[in-house]
Amino acid sequence: MPLDATEKALVRNRYFDELTATPDLAWMGQNTNHIPAHPAVRAAMVAAIEGGEFNAYAPPLGFEALRAAIVADLGVEGAEALVTEGGVNALSLVCRARCRPGTRFVTTDPSWKWPLMFARQAGAEVVEIPIYDASTDYKLTPEALAAAVDETTTVIYLVDPNNPLGIRYTAEEITAFARTARDCGALLVHDCTYRDFAEGHHPALKVAPEHSVVSLSFSKWLGLAGMRIGALVTPRALFGEFAAQATSVLGASVIAQRAALAGLSVKKEWMEEVRRIDTANKAMIRDTAAAIGLICPVWPSHGNFLVLETGAAGLRPEALVEAARRRGIMIRQGTYHTERFGDRFIKVSTSVPTEWAERLRDAFPAIAAEARTLNDVAPQF
Repeated sequence: MPLDATEKALVRNRYFDELTATPDLAWMGQNTNHIPAHPAVRAAMVAAIEGGEFNAYAPPLGFEALRAAIVADLGVEGAEALVTEGGVNALSLVCRARCRPGTRFVTTDPSWKWPLMFARQAGAEVVEIPIYDASTDYKLTPEALAAAVDETTTVIYLVDPNNPLGIRYTAEEITAFARTARDCGALLVHDCTYRDFAEGHHPALKVAPEHSVVSLSFSKWLGLAGMRIGALVTPRALFGEFAAQATSVLGASVIAQRAALAGLSVKKEWMEEVRRIDTANKAMIRDTAAAIGLICPVWPSHGNFLVLETGAAGLRPEALVEAARRRGIMIRQGTYHTERFGDRFIKVSTSVPTEWAERLRDAFPAIAAEARTLNDVAPQF
């Protein structure tokens, strides 16, 4: 019997509460970064706590030094950054500003589910263009996008690199998408959460400085998921529209902002080490997965995660997730991202300590064996 809305909300919360209460859990399903923080970032947080900075509200748009550093790091001119309580908050305010009944929100399938939910809550029609297709290299094509938009389209939402597939778009592809957005009068929303793991990433603001925005997160590259800090970067002319929709009217966490500013100051050396570990983990997990019949359709992944297809091995994603959970390892079932393609794959996060990746490597054969015996699996989220 299906759960009602209240039951589902409570079951979902208990699901994650149990995960957070699991001793020594290997978090390998949410694309969060668990590599120990840079000393400068830890020092900035400690100094903010010891100085009692958390007793006061932060500026509503974010500390000016952090806003400037975000824009400089993105490498764009004539833009403004709005610091938000996580990247998801940045995307929610875009949907509040641009989505309403009679409008269309166009994205890909798979994509990241929460902005789609925000658009629907605002009354917009959500159009999901399927991209789980080897013939298009698992990418959205300019032709497919042009065919999906119309004069009611107000938002084109692009996750790049794509979560969960790990593909990334070229500057030429971003330019083509921006042209389509301009022609139909839509805002191109470029979700760049995973840009720091990608080669050759090209923010849409560089090619569409008048009708695009970029959302960013400090959860993934800097490991501040629990601190809840992100940003929306917009053309200066559009900044007021989105600032008026912000819910962080008393500012994002002071401690998180101090950590983010410190992280940006050491980003080059920090990401070199993070990417080294992440790249090695990806290769280890891909090779181990192949030995038990799981297929990695996108290689290399430009995100800090891998999609592993389960069908050839005769395994259900949900059963693999449950068998891994029983061994203190959290991975993600495909249906979190997409109902249409979710029965095909699991997703494994790779920006984790090497010993976590080794734990999954060593446990994978037993996980697969137990997954074959599991029929009834409790709801997963």
